[in-house]
Amino acid sequence: MIRYQGFGRVAAAAIVVGCVMLGAPAKAQEIPEAHVQAARSAITALGVTNGFDNILPSMSGRLKAQLIQVYPNLEDAITKTVDEQTLALAARRGDLEKEAALVYAKAFSQEDLTKMAEFFTSETGKKLLKDQPIANRELGKAAEIWAAGVGRDLEKNANDALLKIVGAEMQTPAAAPEAPKP
Repeated sequence: MIRYQGFGRVAAAAIVVGCVMLGAPAKAQEIPEAHVQAARSAITALGVTNGFDNILPSMSGRLKAQLIQVYPNLEDAITKTVDEQTLALAARRGDLEKEAALVYAKAFSQEDLTKMAEFFTSETGKKLLKDQPIANRELGKAAEIWAAGVGRDLEKNANDALLKIVGAEMQTPAAAPEAPKP
């Protein structure tokens, strides 16, 4: 056990040193607050991080199931404890929002982010976000039908063209083989 504690301290020190060293270049590329705020507005309008809302509840559910499987007689205590700890960690969701804003701020100009936020908070932008998954699904179905038809026609047309070539070759008299010389 003592070996593992020592290893843990060394690992923790290495992580701290690594973070300090990696943090230095990040400060050199600091993004202005207005740019980050524009990114936050854009990711909110786009709902970029909405898909991550279920991460913590999902992890909580899996942990409860694992612990209850091992300690079924502690189900109530496990449920209560894991739920409390989950709620305590929920505030860290804001960290993900900050990271998302920084990612978008690095990828897009402040002007682009402002335009995105304006568009996607407009009625047209909201409609696009709401209806695009349905439109994409229908487009996928249409593309499958189109591909099947094009594939069928390609096969038929290629076969017809090849039959004409083969048929023409069969009708041309082939050169008679030479008779063997005595």
